[in-house]
Amino acid sequence: MVVPVRPEGAGELEQGYPVDRIDTGTAHSARVYDYILGGKDHYAVDREAGDAMCREWPALPVHMRANRKFMHRAARYLAREEGVGQFLDIGTGLPTSPNLHEVVQQVRPDARAVYVDNDPIVLTHARALLTGSAQGRTAYVDADMRDPEAIIGSAQFQELLDLRQPVGLMIIGILHFILPPDDHSLVRRLLEPLPAGSFVAMTIGTADFAPREVGRVADEYALRGMPMKLRTRTEAEALFDGLELVAPGLTQVHHWRPDADQEKVDDRDIAMYGGVARK
Repeated sequence: MVVPVRPEGAGELEQGYPVDRIDTGTAHSARVYDYILGGKDHYAVDREAGDAMCREWPALPVHMRANRKFMHRAARYLAREEGVGQFLDIGTGLPTSPNLHEVVQQVRPDARAVYVDNDPIVLTHARALLTGSAQGRTAYVDADMRDPEAIIGSAQFQELLDLRQPVGLMIIGILHFILPPDDHSLVRRLLEPLPAGSFVAMTIGTADFAPREVGRVADEYALRGMPMKLRTRTEAEALFDGLELVAPGLTQVHHWRPDADQEKVDDRDIAMYGGVARK
């Protein structure tokens, strides 16, 4: 059965949700992220969670914006400097313009993007709102990063991505929800079918710069059934083992190839490492 459902405070939805997959009583990381960034697609439980997290660390919105901007810069770099014309985005989240395909299609109008997420709200919005350029194409896979075979085996992956050409794998703002020992193997499995010359861009949560505050945010997530692993720099670097990091290597996300007009941010307000590496 499919029924139209609209979150409190949410915008209009173009499609219905499978009723048995909607959990309005439990916070979801994508909807919390949407709320903190000023979006409209969340429930009361997500707002409560976001407010609690921001009380523990008022810099959380600054940190989340920096993570999103890293994605923009990394995608633009891959399209413009490395000539990558197709992308696989794991853990898409709720559409917040500019989205990945919008960024890369400004550089390459024929660029393709396959989005992956396992939240029905995310997928419904993605199908309704994430439309590509006339030359480019987008597709959406209903799958979880913890099940890479479902992603790799999907018709969207097989049909939209030309595995004779480099692919940009984007794993942004999700790895802190992937607990060891699965983290390394999942990243490697997603990279495995991609040809040599492909790239991976990752952001990796850390408590290196504000351990008490970020630790309390992690506790709030865990209380709501979203345990996370905050990695040290050494642990974050290990996720790139066997890959060639491009300059400037692994940095806090706001230090990775910053734009000339980028706002000044205190390092203590950023709890995410970021890097781009070549396979």
